[in-house]
Amino acid sequence: MNKKTPFLPAVRELAHCYQAFERYSSAHIRTLGLTAPQFDVIAALGNTQGMAPKELSERTLITKGTLTGILDRLEAKRMIRRSRSKIDGRSQVIELTAKGQTVFARVFPEHLKHLAKAFSAFKPRDYQRIEAVLRELRGALEPSQEH
Repeated sequence: MNKKTPFLPAVRELAHCYQAFERYSSAHIRTLGLTAPQFDVIAALGNTQGMAPKELSERTLITKGTLTGILDRLEAKRMIRRSRSKIDGRSQVIELTAKGQTVFARVFPEHLKHLAKAFSAFKPRDYQRIEAVLRELRGALEPSQEH
């Protein structure tokens, strides 16, 4: 290990962990007939009254430009609808249609069940420890932090 960069193995492991999670999750999502970004949008909109594109982008971590194409495809599949905000007529609200709600009700619990298999060896205290370390790391990486 390089004495100047003792964090490098942890960074590599974090990247490998993220990639493994994405592969595990995305493979299952494809069996549900969706892409990972489509699933993210449906999951974010599920059990809500809809949200503005900016909020949806922040919740899904999908950039605004990419989100537009995903929304176009979900709208073509009649899973979402875009409408004018009743509060601010200049902005849009994205919400699930009845078909989108049905898809959410089917795929979200099924995917959680799939993810639970990967996490089954961990105990609640393990989750708390992992979450705390990841939150601390994210805090160190947030742009608002001065380094």
